Amino acid sequence: MSEPRTVTDPADPCLADYTGLTDVELRRRREPAEGLFIAEGEKVIRRAVDAGYRMRSMLLTPKWLEVMADVIAEAEAPVHVVEPALAEQVTGYHVHRGALAAMERRPLPALTDLLGPARRVAVFEDIVDHANIGAAFRNAAALGVDTVLLTPRCADPYYRRSVKVSMGAVFQVPWTRLDSWPADIGTLREAGFTVAALCLSEKAITLDELAARDAERLALVFGTEGDGLARRTLAAADEHVRIPMDAGVDSLNVAAASAVAFYATRPR
Repeated sequence: MSEPRTVTDPADPCLADYTGLTDVELRRRREPAEGLFIAEGEKVIRRAVDAGYRMRSMLLTPKWLEVMADVIAEAEAPVHVVEPALAEQVTGYHVHRGALAAMERRPLPALTDLLGPARRVAVFEDIVDHANIGAAFRNAAALGVDTVLLTPRCADPYYRRSVKVSMGAVFQVPWTRLDSWPADIGTLREAGFTVAALCLSEKAITLDELAARDAERLALVFGTEGDGLARRTLAAADEHVRIPMDAGVDSLNVAAASAVAFYATRPR
C-alpha cells in the first residue's frame, strides 16, 4: 500500500504527469512518447486497473480518499493528495470528478494476432475527434465487436477525453493501429473478412441487406462525417453499404452510425 502524500506546490515534480491536460497538442505528443495515459474518474480508474494496466501514480482531492481506499490499498504507485484549486492549477481545468491516475501504456498487438479469433471488426479511417473515438469504442464493447482497427491519422484512444467518453471501453476491446491503409484491406480479405464500407455510394446496398447475409466474418469501415472514406478505400472494399434514412437526412455522426451498424450486424 502507498501512503497518500499531501502536495501543496504546483511545481512539485511528482505532479509532472498531470500538467497541462487541456493542451491537446502537448499531450498528443507527450503521452505516447512517455508511454503513459490519464484515466479520469473512479469508474475509469477501476476499469483500467481491472484490465491490468500498471499505475504510475494517482492524483486525488481529499474527499476521494475514502472512495478510492481499496484501490489505494492495492496500489504500489504513489498517491498524491491535492486541494481542488491546486488540481485545477496543475491540470488546467476543474477536476470535478476529483480522481486522476497516470497509467502505463502497453505495446499494441499485431494485426494478424487480433484477426485470428475475431468475427466482427470495426475500422475507423482518419477520425480525429477524441469524443467520437471514445464513443465508438463504447459502442463496440456494448454491441459485440471483437476488434477495433485505426488508421494512422485517427485520434488516440488513450487520450483522456477518449477514455472518459468510452467509460473505459478502450480497455475492453482489443485494438491496434494499421500500418499500411488501405493496403491492409488485403490482409482482412485474406483472413476471410467481407470488407463493407459505410458510404453514400450509388452502388451501395442497404445495411439491412448486408445484415441479412449474416457474413461469417465482417469488417465494417467508417470514415469522417464530412469527407467520408477515401476513394482508394472505397475502391478496395468488397461492398458499399448505406444506412437507410428519412426526412432528407443523408448521414449520421460516425459514433451514431457505428452504433446502428454494429447492432444491425451483430452475430446471430
